[in-house]
Amino acid sequence: MTVEPRRRWEDREAQRKGRMRKGMYLLPSLFTAANIGAGYYAIVQTLQGSQSLAQTLQGVQPEYWHFDFAAKAIGVAVVADGLDGRIARLTNTTSDFGRELDSLADVITFGVAPSLLAWVWGFRMLPAFGNPDLHTKFIQFGLIACFVFLVAGASRLARFNIQVNPQPSNPGRPGRKYFVGMPIPAGAGVIAAVVHFGNGQPLASWWLAPVWLAVLVLVGFLMVSTWRFPSFKDLHLSRRHPFQVLILICGSGALIWFYSEYVLFIIGAAYMFSGIFTRFAWIIRRRPQPSYEEAPQSR
Repeated sequence: MTVEPRRRWEDREAQRKGRMRKGMYLLPSLFTAANIGAGYYAIVQTLQGSQSLAQTLQGVQPEYWHFDFAAKAIGVAVVADGLDGRIARLTNTTSDFGRELDSLADVITFGVAPSLLAWVWGFRMLPAFGNPDLHTKFIQFGLIACFVFLVAGASRLARFNIQVNPQPSNPGRPGRKYFVGMPIPAGAGVIAAVVHFGNGQPLASWWLAPVWLAVLVLVGFLMVSTWRFPSFKDLHLSRRHPFQVLILICGSGALIWFYSEYVLFIIGAAYMFSGIFTRFAWIIRRRPQPSYEEAPQSR
C-alpha cells in the first residue's frame, strides 16, 4: 500500500471512529433525557392530583393515585440518574456538556418535582381542622420547608460541581468512596418513598404535618451538610463478584417488585439515617478518653 492510499485509509478510519465516538456520547445523554422526562411527568401528575381537592368539594371521588404515579416517576429517575453516570464512565464518554446537562436535569427532577409533590401531598391537601388560622399557618410553613429543600438541593449540586476532591468532615475507611452530604437523588427518593408508602393518599391528620415538615428540613440539612454517605462507586460491575451477590440483587429486585411500598421506604429511611448514625458514631469515637494517673501507693 502506497503512502497516499494509506493516508486516505487512515483518514477514513479516523472519521469512522469519530462518528462512533459521537454516537457513544449520545448514550448517557439519553438516560439524562429520561431523567428530565420522568421529572416532568412527576410534576404533571402532581398538578393533576392537586385538582382532587376541587373534585372533593364537588362531591366527586378524588384521584389520589396521581401522587403515587409522581412518586414512582421520581424513583425511575433515580435509577436513570445512576445509570447515565456509570454508562458514561464504562464507555469513557464523560464530557463537560454531559455533566452540566445532568446537573440541570437533577434540579428539575430531584429539586422542583419532589418539592412540589411534598407540598401538595403533605400540606396543600391537608384537611381543615378546628382552627382555620392554624391550618393556614401549616400550609405556609410547609411551603417554606419545601422551598428550603429545593434551595438545599440546588446548593448541594453547585458544591458538587465546583469541588475537585471533596472530603467529608467525618472521614471513613481509606479507599472507600463517599458522598459529602446526602446526594439530591437520595433526598428526592426519601420524599418519593414516603408518598409511595402511603399509596399516594395525602396526609389525613393535622398532627402528621409537623412530622412531615421536620422530615423535609432534615433532608435539606443533610444535603448541605459535610457528613459522609456511602456512594457505592466502589462496586464495579465489570469485576468478578461472588455468586451470592447475584442472588442478593435478584432477591432485592423481587422484593421491590412485590412489596415496593415497604421495601423502598425502608431503603430510603436506612440511607438517610446511615449518614446520621456514622456522624454520631464518629463523634463518640473521636471524643478523648480520660486519662487516669496512677495513684501513689501508701506505705
